Amino acid sequence: MQLLKGKKALITGGTAGIGREIAFKFAEEGADVAIFGTSEERAAQVLVDLKALRPDQQFISFVVDVSNKVAVEKALEGLISSFGQIDVLVNNAGITRDGLLMRMTEEDWDLVIDVNLKSVYNLCQCLIRPMIKAKAGKIINISSVVGQMGNAGQTNYAASKAGMIGFTKALAQEVATRGIGVNCIAPGFIITRMTDALTDSQKEGLLKKIPMGRLGKAQDIANVALFLASSLSDYMTGQVLTVDGGMVMA
Repeated sequence: MQLLKGKKALITGGTAGIGREIAFKFAEEGADVAIFGTSEERAAQVLVDLKALRPDQQFISFVVDVSNKVAVEKALEGLISSFGQIDVLVNNAGITRDGLLMRMTEEDWDLVIDVNLKSVYNLCQCLIRPMIKAKAGKIINISSVVGQMGNAGQTNYAASKAGMIGFTKALAQEVATRGIGVNCIAPGFIITRMTDALTDSQKEGLLKKIPMGRLGKAQDIANVALFLASSLSDYMTGQVLTVDGGMVMA
């Protein structure tokens, strides 16, 4: 059974890591998929791979700075002219600029907040009216366990991810009667380019904090995103699903 048959999905940060895995999971389940990314080369390759997987479905990509409202509006105009509607929005775009607060530049603070958090406002603010009109929609925000527990050297990242959680709960209350589900996934430490940058000693330290004893895979997050995007989660909204191997238990 294809859980997303006939649905149109948009995934930001969809050219690599978790976003790429979600794109392929959604495609496998029957969705037409659009991706927003910053690398034209990676976006082109993802489209080639998606079309090879599901040649009968529609895939499109846009190179866009999701922190820029005007750029987002322009890209969405082109996307909706092709897709007609967006049924599922996954806000996954994210960056890090780590450093202790006393040394953190205003530029690094603003950049992380703009890309990770303002982008969620930009996408949701543009797409919420069409979803309300359709009386249907799924919004999935990819936060982080760092937004739940904090992490030294990541005040900017933690603030952006905690902000996503608050945003999710507030928007869920605004649109709950309109048939729109707004939920959040808080991944733990997942094997991506971000965690590849960690030293072996840092990874060993992390593993000691994870009851399951391993880092997560992007597929672990994609599976939960599929659940939230499908009708299986129709009676859920405003929730944070933590996928972290048991690291954060609250």
